[in-house]
Amino acid sequence: MMFWYDHNVSGWGWFAMSAGMLVFWAVIITVAVLAIRALSRPHEHTHAPAAPSPEQLLAERFARGEIDEEQYQRSLATLRSGHAGGPFTKT
Repeated sequence: MMFWYDHNVSGWGWFAMSAGMLVFWAVIITVAVLAIRALSRPHEHTHAPAAPSPEQLLAERFARGEIDEEQYQRSLATLRSGHAGGPFTKT
């Protein structure tokens, strides 16, 4: 029997080893659960913000003072009528 009596483990040693083993397995299980949850979560789509509509762009230009009310109304009417020539073409 090869038992080293000078280096035996006391009651506190056994307690420390047991507690360490419990902490070790708790960490392993926690990491596994978090990894499974992260991998099974549906991926969130990161879309770029939608481009503003032509009417929104026109309203922004009017709000900034780039166009006057008459031009805004005329361009808005052209946009809503669906002419292919575009709202800012000269007639």
